[in-house]
Amino acid sequence: MKAETLKRLFRSIQRRPSQDLLSVARSIVEDERRKGHALLVVELEHLLDSAESHLDTPAAFNNRKIPSAQKLVELPVSRRTQTPLMVEVPREQLRHQMVLSPMLEERFTRLEKEYVSRKRLAEHGLRPRQKILLYGSPGCGKSMGAERLAWDIGLPFYKVQFDSLMSSFLGESANNLRAVFESTSNTPCVLLLDECDFIAKSRSYGQDVGEMFRLVNMLLFLLEEYKAPGLLVATTNLENALDKALFRRFDEVLEITRPGLEEIKRLLADSLGAIHVDSRVDMLAFANQLLGMSAAQIVKIANDAAKQCILSYQKSVSIDHLQTAFKEISTIENQ
Repeated sequence: MKAETLKRLFRSIQRRPSQDLLSVARSIVEDERRKGHALLVVELEHLLDSAESHLDTPAAFNNRKIPSAQKLVELPVSRRTQTPLMVEVPREQLRHQMVLSPMLEERFTRLEKEYVSRKRLAEHGLRPRQKILLYGSPGCGKSMGAERLAWDIGLPFYKVQFDSLMSSFLGESANNLRAVFESTSNTPCVLLLDECDFIAKSRSYGQDVGEMFRLVNMLLFLLEEYKAPGLLVATTNLENALDKALFRRFDEVLEITRPGLEEIKRLLADSLGAIHVDSRVDMLAFANQLLGMSAAQIVKIANDAAKQCILSYQKSVSIDHLQTAFKEISTIENQ
């Protein structure tokens, strides 16, 4: 049975669940798990857990529709400037098609499976990983990783606005940070602290040590006390600059590495999938040239080569198009 058909079936079970239907659905999930369809299993389990959570009041399901994920009614704002401290990224704008190494794909899938199975874990006194730190070089997909989690789990996605959060007034930045955490304390969502080194630098870093102490201490306290029903994801390019105590507050710390040869080939194939590539192009040899580059750079090279091909009215992307795009990126990087 196709994935979309299965998801439609499970959504119909959500609207009017019963123990018999749920039992059959569980057997379908296990069958898909044996087939190795990990991402589909995550989505089906999320739909199934949602249905099971309402079985305590079966009468309430008469003519009832399962609501979509709850969103924040009001976003927190800075008291002084009244500017939003976070922004919602609509689901249709979330980037979720990632090319990862098998190890990283497995780790992301585990995070998703733990969250959607949190009720079953709770029955055994266990909690899912909820506080996640993603670190690595720029352009390797850290922010996209947070968006992928929100997409696959089906949660609203919010991104902290650090330019609004930071203040020159004593203690105000820490109060703004607390307001962000409090606003999501009862709402299942993915909260992204993108480039968190902006606020989480070592307490010995910089000149304004007193204010930095206050802000980092507040972040450490909020992470320690985090009991919200969603996920908190922080990203950084500068893991060495972070306060060392910060790492211990996260349930999962993942390095998003630069793509290897197989991932580069997949990135090129995906990015050039809508245009014909000259059969004489040795894609393996070209992929070898790109080793050490970030995923964002590789996608840009492929897109730039495709644009050259289209604008020059040629039918196929040639090795010349690819090499020209590669040289442009390399020149920019070396400046």
